[in-house]
Amino acid sequence: MSFATIIGVLVGFGLFVGAIVLSTENFWVFLNLPSVIMVIGGTFAATFTAYEFRYVLLSLKSLQSVLFVNKVTRSILTNEVGRVIRWGYIIQKSGLPGLESDAGKVRHQDRFLGFGIDLVISGYTGQEIREILATTVETTFQRNTVQSDILRAMSSTAPAFGMIGTLVGLIIMLDNMGEDPSKIGPGMAVALITTLYGILFARLILLPAATKVQQREEILRFRNYLIAEGLALLAERKSPRYIQDKMNAYLDPSIHFSIDRMRKG
Repeated sequence: MSFATIIGVLVGFGLFVGAIVLSTENFWVFLNLPSVIMVIGGTFAATFTAYEFRYVLLSLKSLQSVLFVNKVTRSILTNEVGRVIRWGYIIQKSGLPGLESDAGKVRHQDRFLGFGIDLVISGYTGQEIREILATTVETTFQRNTVQSDILRAMSSTAPAFGMIGTLVGLIIMLDNMGEDPSKIGPGMAVALITTLYGILFARLILLPAATKVQQREEILRFRNYLIAEGLALLAERKSPRYIQDKMNAYLDPSIHFSIDRMRKG
């Protein structure tokens, strides 16, 4: 997670907690362990019932990954263009054997890029490479966004179990009402806190995590389409400058790659 993101989260959460503290002197009433267990336990039970065990675990694991900075940054996209352009020069000089030799390590580090390079070396046409890699990009995107779909479903389930917890609390409160009517107020507070936890669990954790996972997969899909176009252009033996202009068309003008600037550097 970037420093700016951490500051934003801390400031927002601080304002939220601060508002509670300013609203009441008895802010400890907002802490209730049974309510937390009821919301989280019920949400997990419903999710494991609805989805395959493996995919639920991957979704829960993705909650941890959203804390880290996304690997595909704007500068990475520019570097991808530069790398494909360099391979264009290598192919002009040494042909496909030169590309195979230069891209040896990358093919093992990045499976998608390695697959695309293998297609180029195998002699597929540019259009064939575009079609094959487009299928790869979309199927990969669909698989990886299952996690965000599960997290989004969990965000819809958590408030429901918050309401169920509230009903359970009300039943217990009414059952004990005859013994001591003075406990109705505190009992109602404890009952309602479960609904609060359900909404907070959904809106502060699950839904934001689902949105971030979806966003990161969309960025990765964009990066892969960018690479797919570059590899197709290599297969078509386009000039490095044409590759530059065609791939730059995918990017924001502020991060365009420049062959001339590279040579001056």
